[in-house]
Amino acid sequence: MTGTLSPRRILVVGPAWVGDMVMAQSLFIHLKRAAADVHLDVLAPAWTEPLLARMPQVDAAITMPLGHGQFGWGVRRRLGRQLRGAGYQWAIVLPRSWKSALVPWWAGVSRRTGYLGEQRWGLLNDIRPLDRSRLPMTVQRFVALGQDKGEELPPPVVSPRLQVSASAVEAACARHALDVSGPILILCPGAEYGPAKRWPPRCFAEVARIFLARDWQVWLLGSEKDAAIAAEIETLCAAPRLHNLAGRTSLAEAVDLMSLAALVISNDSGLMHVAAALDRPLVAVYGSSDPHFTPPLNDRSRVVRLGLECSPCFQRECPLGHLRCLGELRPERVLTAAQALLSL
Repeated sequence: MTGTLSPRRILVVGPAWVGDMVMAQSLFIHLKRAAADVHLDVLAPAWTEPLLARMPQVDAAITMPLGHGQFGWGVRRRLGRQLRGAGYQWAIVLPRSWKSALVPWWAGVSRRTGYLGEQRWGLLNDIRPLDRSRLPMTVQRFVALGQDKGEELPPPVVSPRLQVSASAVEAACARHALDVSGPILILCPGAEYGPAKRWPPRCFAEVARIFLARDWQVWLLGSEKDAAIAAEIETLCAAPRLHNLAGRTSLAEAVDLMSLAALVISNDSGLMHVAAALDRPLVAVYGSSDPHFTPPLNDRSRVVRLGLECSPCFQRECPLGHLRCLGELRPERVLTAAQALLSL
């Protein structure tokens, strides 16, 4: 933002994962702090709009009318040509795929910034090499693209902070007939990436039973893909104060309901990053992934992991077939971390 272009209209091509989109807010904050009058639009899949609507730095969300992995050459070309009249001076492309750089190119944006990725010479004209050792965290890599070349790295990172409205929270509670009296523990037992990031349901259930015995409410949040896992936890607990909401809320409602949590226990997942961005006390359970790469970005969080010699492997499923990194992680470890947070 300190370069000669001094852009006033910026287009960010956003990521397609919940957690990555939450972390992208740190870039949006950085851009708005550098120039308060900048107009910032984000191009991303439609399902990310509830997240963008809770980021005050975003002026408009532009829907990418394609699903994850779809190429859609003609769709991208039409969208790029439609955006030609928007007057963007700068496009920042967060995904590293070749196709993600097509829309800004067709839109004729004069400065198109991104990492080298899939050999995107020509589509991008401000290509940055990715120095993984200097930028070990995903959020740092996002924010660095909002700096000019040559600026000191790693850049300062301001943590994401989603904003919810009281009326939206009240409406979500009413729609799902939720009583918000008493402390609420929210469990997020899913992980879109794969089984190697999911703590076993029996472990979540053991933690839930302990909090239920202390007169807490327990809410289960997740997508439709997490419904079977959540149903198993519900069966293992069989308690009236446990509410299984997995697959029954929209993403917008899940964010709003998460804001009510006195404590969140989550796998490394998109909802974990949502909880951190809402500044909820959070215990994050890690298996195949690395908390140094995608940590929860708030001060009221604790990471629990075994740190075995085979982890992090970053695989969707355990390549050794045993999943010891999560199966041997006892609930007592998570409870100790939770108690430390609640005692602060």
